[in-house]
Parts: sequence; structure tokens; C-alpha cells
Amino acid sequence: MSGPAMNKKLIFTLSAALLLSACDSPPAQPPLSEAPLAGATIGGDFTLTDQNGKKRTFKEFDGAYRIVYFGYTNCPDICTPDMQNLMAGLKAYEKSHPELGAKIQPIFITVDPLRDTPEVLKQFVSAFHPRAIGLTGTEAEIADAAKKFAIYTSRVEGSSPESYLMSHSQTPYLMGPDGKPLALMPADVPNTDVNEGAPNLVEAELAKWVR
Repeated sequence: MSGPAMNKKLIFTLSAALLLSACDSPPAQPPLSEAPLAGATIGGDFTLTDQNGKKRTFKEFDGAYRIVYFGYTNCPDICTPDMQNLMAGLKAYEKSHPELGAKIQPIFITVDPLRDTPEVLKQFVSAFHPRAIGLTGTEAEIADAAKKFAIYTSRVEGSSPESYLMSHSQTPYLMGPDGKPLALMPADVPNTDVNEGAPNLVEAELAKWVR
């Protein structure tokens, strides 16, 4: 085979190879300027106490992406499933992208500091991810952090002083290395047949913004 026929076959082969290569490539990441929460006034520094009794600030995690979730360990419905989904998604992302996954710090901030002591938080967060940090503080410190992250909280009294519930926003944030918000992580919507916060959706959201 020579001449035009050979050239035609070569062009076809190269075109097929390029097409296969394009199909195997992951989708291009959008610029961070197009992140859903880019420019939003959400977040800010705080000083809270971690599960080991150590004082931690939000600023000390600068340089790392952060998954930030406000909840509480006695939450009867959404907090445990949300943490399971978020941390399973993070683990999957760490497996597929080890270097990038190591740049993500999961942070759980209680909205119930009276019951969520460091000891209680240590047992709670360790059940979901070995690197998860649980933060508590005084009621005033937690209220300040919640306000900075646009988190609504309200105490709902129960049948006894110890059996109260905490109503709160269900807003897991992905924060960038500069501490500014990028996106809301997927979260399950209660009382639906679909898991809107499934780990594969969490993994996909991380793949979109972490770099």
C-alpha cells in the first residue's frame, strides 16, 4: 500500500487513537472562579478545641482544602448519615487521587457544646475518618463560628433538660486553601428515595474543585 491509500489509513489510525485518548481523559476542571460559592462571604477564623483538648484555629489549616460540617453527636437523623457519606466519598477520592486527597482536611464542628465534649467528639469523628478533626468550645465560641459560616442553630427542648435536640443548617462546605468557600458538598435530603449525598457524588465534587 502506498500513496493516498496509505496516507488515508494513517490519518484514520491517528484520528481513532486521539478519539480513544479523549474518551479516557477525565473531564476538564472548571476554574475556581466558577465555583458555586466563589466570592461568598462565608467563613472566617475562629479558635475552638479539638477532640484531644488542643486549641485550634481555622487559619492554621490554610494551604489545605477543608470539608467543614456543623452537626452534633446526638443528632437523630442527618448528621451521622451525612458524615458517613462525606467521609466515604473522601476515602474514595484519597484512593483514586492520593496526593490531592492528602490536601483535604475534614472538620466536624459541634453545634451542641454542652454535651459534645472533646472526649465525646473523639469517639464520634474517629468512627468516620482517621484524619477527621472534631471541634467544640464554649457556647459563645460555637455561636461565633456558626455565624461566620452562615449556620442556623436553635435548641429544641425535649421531655427532660438532657433530651433536647439541636435544629441546624445542613450545609457541608468545601473550603479552598485560602479558607474561602468553593462549594456545598452533596448532602442527602431526608425522606426521599434517592441518596443525594452518596459517596460517589461527594467524590465527583472533590474531583471538580481540588487541584
